[in-house]
Amino acid sequence: MTAIHQRPSRSLTPLLVPLLIGGLVALALGVYGRVHTPTGFAVGVAGFSAALPMKVWLTTGAFVLAIVQVVSALSMWGKLGITIPPAVHRWSGRLAFVLTIPVAFHCLYALGLQYDVPRVLAHSLLGCFFYGVFTAKMLALPKRDAPGWTLPVLGGLAFTALVGLWLTSSFWFFTAIGFKV
Repeated sequence: MTAIHQRPSRSLTPLLVPLLIGGLVALALGVYGRVHTPTGFAVGVAGFSAALPMKVWLTTGAFVLAIVQVVSALSMWGKLGITIPPAVHRWSGRLAFVLTIPVAFHCLYALGLQYDVPRVLAHSLLGCFFYGVFTAKMLALPKRDAPGWTLPVLGGLAFTALVGLWLTSSFWFFTAIGFKV
C-alpha cells in the first residue's frame, strides 16, 4: 500500500483575531461616522485652498503609493523578474497610510458617514472597509502559521478599497470640479 502524500494545510485559526479586530475597526468607524454629529470642520488645510482639495491630493498621493505597494509586492514575491528592495514596500505603505489619516479624520469628524448620495455612500463604506482590512493585514503580518494567501488577499483588498476611495473622491473631484490646489 502506498502512502498518500498530503501537503500540510495551514489553519485559518491564526487569522481569526486579525479578521475579528479588522471587522470591529470597520464597524466602529461606520457607527462613529453615523452617530457622531458632523462639525463641518476638522483639520487645517495648510497649503491648500480648502479641505476638499487637501483630501483629494492626499488621497491621490496614497493612491500612487498604493500602486508602488502592488509593484513592490509583486517584486518581493518574484513575479516581476526585477528586485525592488523590501524597504520600498514598507515605506510606501507607511507613507500611504499616513496620507490617509488627515483625510479619514476630516471625513469622519467633519462629515460623518453619509448615505444620501450613492457615490458618497460607497465612499463612506469603502473608507470603513479600508481601515478594517488594513488593520487585519497589519495584525496578520507576524502570523507565520497563516495560510500563504493571507497577505496577498488582504493587501489586494486594501488596494482595491483604496482604488475605490480614490475613484469616489479624487477622480470624481478632478472630473467634476477640476484640478485645484
